Amino acid sequence: MKRLLTAAFAVISMTASAGAADIPIKFTLDWKIQGVHSWFYLAKEKGYFAAEGLDVTIDQGEGSAATVTRIMSGAYDAGFGDMNAIIQNAATNPDEAPVMVYQIYNQPPFAVLTKAGGKVESLSGLEGLKVGGPAGSASTKLFPALAEAAGFDAAKVEIINVAPNLQEQMLIQDQVDASLVFNVTSYLNILGQNMDPDEDFKWFPYGEAGLDIYSNGVMVSPKLLNDHPDAVKGLVSAIAKAMADVIANPAEGIDIIVKTEPLSNGALEMKRMEFALNNLIYSDETKANGIGTVDPERLTRSIAVIQKLYDLPNAPEASAVFNDGFLPATQ
Repeated sequence: MKRLLTAAFAVISMTASAGAADIPIKFTLDWKIQGVHSWFYLAKEKGYFAAEGLDVTIDQGEGSAATVTRIMSGAYDAGFGDMNAIIQNAATNPDEAPVMVYQIYNQPPFAVLTKAGGKVESLSGLEGLKVGGPAGSASTKLFPALAEAAGFDAAKVEIINVAPNLQEQMLIQDQVDASLVFNVTSYLNILGQNMDPDEDFKWFPYGEAGLDIYSNGVMVSPKLLNDHPDAVKGLVSAIAKAMADVIANPAEGIDIIVKTEPLSNGALEMKRMEFALNNLIYSDETKANGIGTVDPERLTRSIAVIQKLYDLPNAPEASAVFNDGFLPATQ
């Protein structure tokens, strides 16, 4: 853990960058405020953004992919969202597509969820069964790529369109044999059903099954990156510093979430954050290289997967999707 923190979060000067002074930044989340957003609010609360000369406004979001469209519309300068949506837009609209500058979810949050002791012992066991998934969700759209990576025939699986808020209930009621879920959301939904997500269910993460893609991180608009590179560097530094604080003292992160959104359930949001840290953020890659960066070869493979899946006209260069020039220096 010490090595991870050292690699990911250097001690960052509280002196504002001269080029980033007094720059307003509108920042959009991927969804409603949750424990996994604690570092953004903590960076604002503790003055880390202000120390970098930034006036950051944080708004709740409408989905990981929507972060990209919000930034491309010009309504937001930066946000927390899905790298795979960046890849799609970098192929079709390269001049306006955001660029990832700080990768937070090293592993994809997509998973096949089944009941423990049920029909599914492995992903190949999905053949011939009914699987529920929202039509527009990334988990459902990526299912054919998962099947190819895991070595089973997606055409032999019956996909049932389900509402996102009914995924877990339909599985519990045996209306489907498995569900295609966003794990950090479903984990908490299952707890809300007074069930144990670890004991009562079996999880098949897309990443562990061979779908080698990245997911959510901090992205910025081309305009912010080109016009105010010092502001981008300050934004990343402040978030990295706040992440280090939350990892060292998770309760501090949850306290700021509850303070910001009093209707939040602090205990559940703590579990959500712990789940995200252990399943999406920590990995062999982040242990070796630190949180925030990516492996160039893996990113190139990820781009190839997304290009094939969405039949994109070209494969964007990795440098058009992720820019490592704003990461905090390591000690």
